[in-house]
Amino acid sequence: MPFSEIIQKFDKNRPELKPYGMTCNLWTPSIMDKPDRHNEIELNFFPKGSITYLVNDQKIKIPEKRLILFWALVPHQIIGFEENSYYYVCTIPLRQFMEWNFPNSFVNRLIEGEIQIPNSEVAWEYDHYIFQNWVKDFKSGDHQREEIATLEIQGRLKRFALESGNIEEQHSQIKNINQSAISSVEKMAIFIAKNYSDPITTPDIAASIGLHPDYANTIFKKAFGTTLNKYVIKQRVLNAQRRLSVTREKITSIAYESGFNSIGRFNAAFKLICNCTPREYRKKYQE
Repeated sequence: MPFSEIIQKFDKNRPELKPYGMTCNLWTPSIMDKPDRHNEIELNFFPKGSITYLVNDQKIKIPEKRLILFWALVPHQIIGFEENSYYYVCTIPLRQFMEWNFPNSFVNRLIEGEIQIPNSEVAWEYDHYIFQNWVKDFKSGDHQREEIATLEIQGRLKRFALESGNIEEQHSQIKNINQSAISSVEKMAIFIAKNYSDPITTPDIAASIGLHPDYANTIFKKAFGTTLNKYVIKQRVLNAQRRLSVTREKITSIAYESGFNSIGRFNAAFKLICNCTPREYRKKYQE
């Protein structure tokens, strides 16, 4: 298949949170006028040309010949790139990623919105080769080739965790949760992503998927290491961080539009998570 026929580009009209599924594709970068969000773990490889991402409030320039890994439910947006660059994108459904049983710290950093980037480009030729194969395998329509590619992606991520120094640590508690519960956790994360700016509570989240609040909270904490209430507050603060760093909106407006019902609660939550006030944060990042 010709190179030009398989390359993809971001569609600004694509519905937010629409899943991609288990995929691997070749992409050409474009400036994104809005952030993208979808509930997959995303693995990118940049064989040629650097790309600059805005992830929440962080502007991160990814050099060529590097991998990056992040949870794509966190708002991410391309704001700069070198001409003639292209890159590979693998998307792994959160449920499948969690079933692969990676170390706790490796999983938790992704869930908290951190971008993982290896320090070295030493394996870039190998990565280029396997990403090319994965694109072909997923385009083939052959179930066996797709299965092999999926196993290879799992193996590459295990090596990624090893290179990050996490492989000897305790593995995720997700192995103690059945597949039905994993699916429920995924649905709760999506519900929160869609509704965190509204006055939602733990019972609201549990009711959205037909679970008892105590059980919903238990399985969510096993998977994500935090309670539903704390997770909702974190998403509200993350949204506020982004808006404080890239807009001139009034802090009061940002607080209410992020889902806080009082300035006092917003300031307290923000300082607890960010170790500074919203005003101090804005001054630091906008300077």
